[in-house]
Amino acid sequence: MSSHHPVEFRPALTEDADTIRDVVCAAYARWIPVIGREPRPMNADYEQAVREHQIDLMSIDAQVVGLIETMLREDHLWIENIAVRPDAQGQGLGRLLLAHAEHRAVEAGRDEIRLLTNAAFEANVALYKKTGYRIVHREPFMGGTTVYMNKTLGR
Repeated sequence: MSSHHPVEFRPALTEDADTIRDVVCAAYARWIPVIGREPRPMNADYEQAVREHQIDLMSIDAQVVGLIETMLREDHLWIENIAVRPDAQGQGLGRLLLAHAEHRAVEAGRDEIRLLTNAAFEANVALYKKTGYRIVHREPFMGGTTVYMNKTLGR
């Protein structure tokens, strides 16, 4: 998968739930030894999530390499989950997924995006900071720390 292959986005369908779970579990597996348990997205009900949230799949050459799960709230867009398959990481796909969410937020008339992550997921926190997110709150969670982050758009 190189950069000359176009990246395509499409909304997930109920029948994509297994693919979503596979991508999420592969992406989050690296964090199990860091936090001593499976990160919560690894155990989510993706059949339900596809019905209740917007999940956009990112494909290269018709193969799903990543996804972003969002929920439109009254005053912001919430990113519930973002995942890139390990063999596709390090190519800027996470940034593309975040940019896709920003486009969705702007289209919906929202000027803020919010998300949370585990403070131990240092690479993720660093990516969010590099793309304009800032930490707004920290709280203890299951022996670790949850970091709440946001980004203001269009300013």
